[in-house]
Amino acid sequence: MIEEALTRARKARLFILEKMLAVMPTSRIHLSQYAPKVVLVKVPQDKIGEVIGPGGRVIRAIIAETGATVDVDDEGTVSITGTSEDGVTRAKTWVESLVREVHPGEEYEGTVKRLMPFGAFVEILPGKEGLVHVSQMAIGFVSDPANIVKIGDKVKVRVIEIDDQHRINLSMLFGEDAKKPVERRAPRPFGNDRGGFRRRH
Repeated sequence: MIEEALTRARKARLFILEKMLAVMPTSRIHLSQYAPKVVLVKVPQDKIGEVIGPGGRVIRAIIAETGATVDVDDEGTVSITGTSEDGVTRAKTWVESLVREVHPGEEYEGTVKRLMPFGAFVEILPGKEGLVHVSQMAIGFVSDPANIVKIGDKVKVRVIEIDDQHRINLSMLFGEDAKKPVERRAPRPFGNDRGGFRRRH
């Protein structure tokens, strides 16, 4: 009696396995597109403020533009979650760009974000901007940055200096042009209109 019951149970299991294999003959290589994605990024504690931004402005922008959920703890662990793999990847790239060190001599293709009387602010990495002073836009005197670039333009720039306030100074001059004397104008105003950062607890 017991042997007969075990035989029937074995046949039932084999029947179920055959049906399962018919539907999915191999294991899934990729998770469902609806499965939650989780990525952890470790950032230096002194860079947490750059990820959060003044009043939380930067982290809110990351969430709004990527659709991912982003949380930062006091140890510098950034947790990025979401159902969109693309959104999570974009948020991860954004966070990594924010804490990446920029060095003089590096070249970037950036996007003009803001125009001021003294120059143009160019985003060289997601969330990271530098200033191209009017004296570094072209050979000769530039009376108005809008005569050279407009908001949204893609421009090639190189990093010429990181000042003592960790602000990035850029140039659109390359090669022989970079060696020529440039028209000097007043330096950028103190504080560069970006505001300060105060971390909330």
